Amino acid sequence: MSTVTETHDRTTDERPTAPAGAGSATGLLRRWWPAAVLLLLLVAPFSAVPLPGLLDGPLGSPGSLQLLATCLLFGALATGYDLLLGRTGLLSFGHALYFATGSYATNVFLLEAGLPFAVSALLGLCSGIVLALVLGSVSLRVTGIGFSMVTLAFAQAGSILVSRNPGGLTGGEEGRAAPADLLPSWLVGIDHTANLYWVALGYLVLTLAVVHWVVRSPTGRVWEGIKENERRVEVLGLKPYGFKLTAFVLAGALAALGGLVHLLLTGGSTPQTTTSDFTLSLLVMVVLGGSGTRWGPMVGGILYTWADHRLGDLAGSGAVADLPAVLRVPLSQPLFLLGVLFVAVVHLLPGGLARLPARLAAARRGPARTPAPHVARKENGQP
Repeated sequence: MSTVTETHDRTTDERPTAPAGAGSATGLLRRWWPAAVLLLLLVAPFSAVPLPGLLDGPLGSPGSLQLLATCLLFGALATGYDLLLGRTGLLSFGHALYFATGSYATNVFLLEAGLPFAVSALLGLCSGIVLALVLGSVSLRVTGIGFSMVTLAFAQAGSILVSRNPGGLTGGEEGRAAPADLLPSWLVGIDHTANLYWVALGYLVLTLAVVHWVVRSPTGRVWEGIKENERRVEVLGLKPYGFKLTAFVLAGALAALGGLVHLLLTGGSTPQTTTSDFTLSLLVMVVLGGSGTRWGPMVGGILYTWADHRLGDLAGSGAVADLPAVLRVPLSQPLFLLGVLFVAVVHLLPGGLARLPARLAAARRGPARTPAPHVARKENGQP
């Protein structure tokens, strides 16, 4: 046995061990906590537990479920967007275009073609996938900031097209509502808010499953290589363009599916979902939660969406209105409060909220102690 191995074994034997069962309990917790959280989310509509400060009403009330469903929707949307930013290293400013396509295309097929909702939803999803394939094949001809600018240009063109309301298809600045009689009856009305919540939860679970599966696949490993060094991937005989286009189309498909869910949650299509600000919000969500991590983008999307709604209520409350002008003016702007929150998290938690558990564990362990050189030589049998 080598000296290095003996030293490692001696160090391992002298290291303090955890109490019996502690490691297995921690392992079980790490393995099963997602299932426990999913179970809690599934039964949330049946709960009347009040969460003051977090929600306006009981957990299972329609208003609370609507907010939670929106948070889950954007948690999933941020997770899909991270396929580009965190997994492949592609900074796209046009992701909102595919989200809006899923919503508007489905709405147009419903209202103009009179097709059933299931057929319209399928065609809307296919429209988002085809658009992502066409525009992605053009955008990915350039790299770096050029790619970002091309995606931004396409997104701006789409936003202008929606605002011009060609042929009365988009509703212009007012958007276009989907009549209740054209949507499934079990997804319409305040009495069916729980069903909408479960649809949003299903979209989140599906997105997490797809992203987790594809990231662990051979294609996902190539994405990681492209992010680290695209030239090295080329030297290995692989063509990065095809792999990047796959990531682009898959992210666009997940965004288009999110547009369908948003159409159901809001009962219509809104032009705000076509703007570059919408994509920038996704970027903030991903960075806030932790780009390139399994759970970070989801956590960032949920937290950002919740804060956006709750801080908006706070900004318009009487408590803020009674403050002196020096405090009332900034606090009455939700974007200011969100900006302060974002800057604080980025400054205090580099890598996002997903890195927080590791940082806390490292702080509990304390700084690692390195033995002095002469001690290390003596342990290795050297003079």
